[in-house]
Amino acid sequence: MKKYISMLMFAAMAVFGLNSCSLETDEEPGGTNVQDMAGFWDVTIVVLNSDGTVTPAAAGEFNLRTYNTAQNVDNNMWMDLNCGNAFWNMKFIIPINYGAKTFSCNDTKYDVNDENAGNVTITEGRVLLKKGHNIHGMPADSIVFNAKFSDDTKNLTYRIAGTRHSGFTE
Repeated sequence: MKKYISMLMFAAMAVFGLNSCSLETDEEPGGTNVQDMAGFWDVTIVVLNSDGTVTPAAAGEFNLRTYNTAQNVDNNMWMDLNCGNAFWNMKFIIPINYGAKTFSCNDTKYDVNDENAGNVTITEGRVLLKKGHNIHGMPADSIVFNAKFSDDTKNLTYRIAGTRHSGFTE
């Protein structure tokens, strides 16, 4: 009798155990309201000279991150540029036009975490889907914008541009 009870308990546990592992769901994974403009970007920074030429402003490639706000709206996103001591570090919410994939701001505090931070004006900001190329020549999204800082003693205009990081070692 003990043998039959044990077999019955084992069968019941197997049925309930296998049934609880069902992976079927009707939920569709979703993105954010700024998903086409959000990303991890590898950018370079140059000075836009008055004669139309450009001069490197900071040596190397830097990491720019753009991502949705906590409200997950389609008219604002975070812009987060970390350059160490080579350039201005920026972290602020910037207004966007998601349909046109453009962004700009006037006299916005460029680092919400730094009480001594000045203001930045961003112009001609845009995300260009599949218009850039990674180092292997494959299509990649690109980002470009001009920045002017209120505390820049030289009063220069900088162009920050780059491509979306693929996630692979490049």
